[in-house]
Amino acid sequence: MVHRRAVITGTVLGGALSALAAPGAVEAAGGQADCRNSDRLIEEVARAVQAVRDQLAREQSFWELEAVRQQTRTFLRANGKFPDFLEVGSDVWQRVYDWHVRFQQPLSLGRTPDGRYTILLLATTLVMRPDMDPGFIGLPYDNR
Repeated sequence: MVHRRAVITGTVLGGALSALAAPGAVEAAGGQADCRNSDRLIEEVARAVQAVRDQLAREQSFWELEAVRQQTRTFLRANGKFPDFLEVGSDVWQRVYDWHVRFQQPLSLGRTPDGRYTILLLATTLVMRPDMDPGFIGLPYDNR
C-alpha cells in the first residue's frame, strides 16, 4: 500500500525539480556542460531549501521581542522582578503589537494620563514614545 504522504512528497519534489530543468537541455548539451548545469541546479535547490529553513527558524524565534527581552532580563537580574514600565519607539511598539496578533495573544492596550499608547507584554507595560527614534528602547523602571 502506498501512503498518501509518499505520493504527495514525490510528486511535489519531482515537479519542483523538473520545473528547474530547461527543456531540451539534456539532449543538446554535452557531458561536461550537463554536469555544470546539474551542479548549478542543485546549488539553487539547496539555497531555496536553506531560505525556507531560515524563515521557519525565524518564525519560532520571536525576533520581534528580542531587544525588549534583553532590557527586561537585565532589570530582572538586578531587581529580582520584571519592570513595571519600559519606554519604546513606535517601530518596537508596533512589532510587539504584530507579535500579539500573529500568535493570537490577548491584547491589553491602554493610554497613559499624558496620552501615550501602552501595551502589556507579560508583566511589563510598554509605553510608546513617538517623539523618540522609531527603534528606541529605553531603560526599564518601576512605578515608584
